[in-house]
Amino acid sequence: MSMQAIEAKLINIRMTQGSPSKSRKTAASALPANGVRLTRQRRILLDLIDKTGEHLDAERLFQMAKERDPKLNRVTVYRTLKLLKEGGLVDELDLMHQAGEQHYYETRRKQEHAHVICLNCGKVEEFFGEPLQRLRRQIESHFGFQVVLARTEVGGYCSHCQTLRAREMEDAAAGKSPRGS
Repeated sequence: MSMQAIEAKLINIRMTQGSPSKSRKTAASALPANGVRLTRQRRILLDLIDKTGEHLDAERLFQMAKERDPKLNRVTVYRTLKLLKEGGLVDELDLMHQAGEQHYYETRRKQEHAHVICLNCGKVEEFFGEPLQRLRRQIESHFGFQVVLARTEVGGYCSHCQTLRAREMEDAAAGKSPRGS
């Protein structure tokens, strides 16, 4: 099957799913149901994206997948990511460009969430909750707008980095030199 035919089938998957957010299990079952083979390598990539609990970039995903299947190559990773992204089965994130122009991937989830990113150490947390749903409703009501996709990123400092920054400020105020100097 050509890449164009696969892409057309994935567009059909996205259009028939209804909700913009689906779990990996649905993604894994949606591929074969629409005539796109869920190969062993594609399954490995979906599992890694979904189950590591991390936001993986393509290179990290490739390294982890290679541990499971030494025959897997970078081209397969990039083609599969493109296929899954265009089919609406995974999201591509920039996470406030903490690592430059690098992109990260996660499977679409049933519940919308915000990414909370530490601007110092790069730690990423996910926030689920009613405030996000309330914001969505407010936007829809205020603008008469139908929200079909929402991505929220919040930048700040995690508790660990806040402590480090406070110590650095105290040291600076006391006239001490920075750590390691």
